[in-house]
This record gives sequence, structure tokens and C-alpha cells, in this order.
Amino acid sequence: MENAKIHNLLANVPLFSALLPTDIARITLGSKAQKVARGNLLFHSGELPSGFYVIVYGQVKLVFISPQGMEKVIQLLGPGESFGEAFMFLNKPYLVSSQALADSLLVHIGKEVLLDELERNPGFAREMLAGLSMRLHTLVRDVEAYSLRSSAQRVIGYLLQSDRETAANSENLRFNFPASKHIIASRLNITPETLSRVLHDLSASGLIRVEGKKVAVLDIVRLRSYS
Repeated sequence: MENAKIHNLLANVPLFSALLPTDIARITLGSKAQKVARGNLLFHSGELPSGFYVIVYGQVKLVFISPQGMEKVIQLLGPGESFGEAFMFLNKPYLVSSQALADSLLVHIGKEVLLDELERNPGFAREMLAGLSMRLHTLVRDVEAYSLRSSAQRVIGYLLQSDRETAANSENLRFNFPASKHIIASRLNITPETLSRVLHDLSASGLIRVEGKKVAVLDIVRLRSYS
């Protein structure tokens, strides 16, 4: 893909929104676009990172894979989101594997060009730190949820976080599950059977309606107080 196209892709990513065209042009020189078919791996646990990724379109999951082949989904990522920065900065092998859940287009940004830009642009460095801090906050929140919250509370939290702005300003919330229920259950650290049971109970209580991947939250106020 030509540099001009990569430049345009990066210019529309939130992480780079505050950069000048000349800044993005420098980063573009060390970047490359990568199309990944659904099901393909981007990297394996144990590999050394040479940069980080930004998703233009599609969906990616980060997973731990046990020696027995069992998966634990750590994060589901979509357009505009980035991943791999922490491992790159630490210069340590990936602890997780990354797999495309849909046909995806990503931009891989090389480590050297990124470090050069961080030294050149303190504002960009602050944006990177803010992104990494938010990710750490999410991980801490996950640990709290897995340790202290019931299965129903985890599912409700996931439903309400699927579109926070809409949930805060509307009596109804409608969205599509971004992945299979098996993957979502792994992300919430529960079994697929438990996820199905909780969704059935919430539906029977008139709080949500589930049709395949389509979910409608019918009563946000009651859902928030459900236990």
C-alpha cells in the first residue's frame, strides 16, 4: 500500500488526531499496512515485538493459550484501537497471542520511528501514556470484576459498557454482540453455559431481548440494580 494511503489511514486514527501532517508523514515512513483474513494470527506468545498495531477496520482478540490449547480472551479490539505498545516499550516477548476475528486491515508502526516521534513530540508522548494508563485501568477493573462480582453482574457490566454514551442518555440500548458468545464468555471469565443462563434469566425478567447476536436492553434502570 502506498505511503499516501497509509498516511490517510493514520490521520483518521484517534491516537494520531492531534499530530500535524508532517508528524504523520514521518511515522508513515516506518509503517506498513497489513490485511489479515479472519482466523489468522498476527503474532504468537513468545515472539519479540518490532512495533505495535492500529486497527483500521475489523476485529482482533488478544488471548492467553495454555499448553493444553485452552484459550482465555484478554481483550476484544476494534477500529481505531491499538495494541502491542507495552510489550514494545519493555522490549519483552509477547505474553499473549493475537488473532483476527474478522477480515481486518491494520497498520503496523515500527518501534524505531515511534521512539523517534516520542522524543520529538511531548504531546504525542502524553497521548501514548494516556492510552496505556487507560488500558491498565481496564485490567485492574477486570481483576476486581472477576474477584468480587457475580456472573450476572459481569454480564450486566458488559452489556452496559457496550455503548456507554448511549446507555447514559437513553432508556433503551441496542447493539450486536461483537463476537461469538463463546469468546464473550471467555472475556468475562465465565463458561458459555453460564453466559447463556444469565442472558436467559435477564430476558425472562423483561430486562433484555436477545435475538441471535442482536441485543436490546429494555430497562436500563432495572438492569443496573439487578442482582
